[in-house]
Amino acid sequence: MIALINRYVTAFGPSGNEDAVRSLLQADLKQLGADTQIDPLGNLSCVHAPGKDKNRTRVLLMAHMDEIGVMVSHIDERGFCRFLPLGGVRAPWCVGARVRFGNGTIGTIGAEPHEASTALKFDDLYIDLGADDRSAVNVAVGDSACFDRPLEASGQRLIAKSLDDRIGCVVLLETLRRLRSTPHAVAFVFSVQEEMGLRGAGAAAFGFDPHFGIAVDVTRTGDTPKARPMEVALGKGPAIKLRDSGMIADPALVRRLRAAADHAKVAYQLEVLEHGTTDARAIQSARSGVPAGCISIPCRYVHTPSEMVDMRDVEGAIRLLVDLLGRKL
Repeated sequence: MIALINRYVTAFGPSGNEDAVRSLLQADLKQLGADTQIDPLGNLSCVHAPGKDKNRTRVLLMAHMDEIGVMVSHIDERGFCRFLPLGGVRAPWCVGARVRFGNGTIGTIGAEPHEASTALKFDDLYIDLGADDRSAVNVAVGDSACFDRPLEASGQRLIAKSLDDRIGCVVLLETLRRLRSTPHAVAFVFSVQEEMGLRGAGAAAFGFDPHFGIAVDVTRTGDTPKARPMEVALGKGPAIKLRDSGMIADPALVRRLRAAADHAKVAYQLEVLEHGTTDARAIQSARSGVPAGCISIPCRYVHTPSEMVDMRDVEGAIRLLVDLLGRKL
């Protein structure tokens, strides 16, 4: 599975530029025999509904294709590019980071001299493309870039850019691959522009009109030095969300997720997140309301160029979903 994850995390896909990721998913879904659709916003979906029962329960699973990144806002006469963030990027974490544009151009992020690095703002940062002047720059205002880092594996741990949320995309792919039978109509949706305010999720949820919705995304951990206390750590299983800053998970769905984890003998954790939210928030408020929840992959250093997850948590999330979907809800 690591080779599959590597294909996805190395793909270029800042918010609004998900084409390369979508193409990878279309190819993999085709190999699984799935018919895919793309809606006007760019969300990719397929529906797994064996049999002819039109009254079955409709379940929506969602992971987002996009990653955090930056967008060029100005290019000066010396060829240095000013930029704005795409998603929850923090300025101090950008300094020295390598970025890659859609046309393959590589740059590094520099900073104007500053007394305190923690006080850096995006106005202090620029992308150095190694150009002598503006005429030698082969990117334009409005072009987007992602962080450029290779995947590294260390035991069960993976370190890479864009694990938020390519790891969720892989979880959905593997769930579909392993799902032998289900009494439900299950929509696998890969959404766009989650990092820019859950833009794709609401439209996709409206279109499918599910009885239940589950997002698969990452969440922060509380297991690093001086981290804010939190009952989530790497390697202790996927986290079943109870609450984040955008939604409270449906209690009945939480009970079903916990029961599925117990039945599949999957260790799990309970997530109460103080800041941030997921596509589950948009799913929850679609149409007249949808009971929604989220399965989270614990992730250290979220929204940095080097995010970290544990493969045991990834595997646990897949097994949990396969068990959940294999029985009536």
